[in-house]
Amino acid sequence: MKSNNDFSFTSGVIGYPILFVLLIWIIFWAESRFGFNLNYLGVYPRSLSGLQGILFSPFIHSGLSHLWNNTLPLLILSTALFYFYPTRSWTVLGLGFIMTGILTWIIGRSSLHIGASGMIYMLFSFLFFKGIITKYYRLIALSFIVVFMYGSMLWYIFPIKDGISWEGHLSGLVTGLLLAIFIKNGIVQKKIYPWEHPNYDPEEDDFMKHFDENGNFIERVEEEDSENDVQVIYEYKPDSDRKTEK
Repeated sequence: MKSNNDFSFTSGVIGYPILFVLLIWIIFWAESRFGFNLNYLGVYPRSLSGLQGILFSPFIHSGLSHLWNNTLPLLILSTALFYFYPTRSWTVLGLGFIMTGILTWIIGRSSLHIGASGMIYMLFSFLFFKGIITKYYRLIALSFIVVFMYGSMLWYIFPIKDGISWEGHLSGLVTGLLLAIFIKNGIVQKKIYPWEHPNYDPEEDDFMKHFDENGNFIERVEEEDSENDVQVIYEYKPDSDRKTEK
């Protein structure tokens, strides 16, 4: 079980998300600057050649609008992951990266699937569901913040708009839920107070002993143990040899 002190800001909390976002921007710049297209590296479902997209597709975007729409959510959600789940962040990112790509490869349409949106949905899903599962107040608050900011994204796990990989979004959402359920170690847990334990006995609780059956406060004075009392005896002995001078 982790302690509350584990929520601490380090350089990696913001550094790693910035590096990842910077990398996808550099790749997009290189495509635009040198005139080549890397879309062929996307996920192409149920094709051996399409398996390469599991590793490369999150770094490839179809245009500036596509890249910009993914940048802020990716930066914000990954920063939240590194801050609130510091010991499990790389596990979530690594497994989420692979599992989202594999699931997209399995259920996707026969088309190239590119972009980091699958990772965004994975992060959204993990942060939301994990906070609810842990029942820890800070993580629950994070869950509500995440759903308030990005809850409208849920519409895009359905095929409501052409040209959007709803399969990638759905894959990320399912992956995040699975990771939230099965990743348990290294996560802050709700504090269990003594009275919440199943074997709790109110009669043995020192605090509860100060109240009667009606809930009235009773001042208890501890009885002194006479056997442990220390008795000091002073004995005066006159000094017969001492002379008094006048």
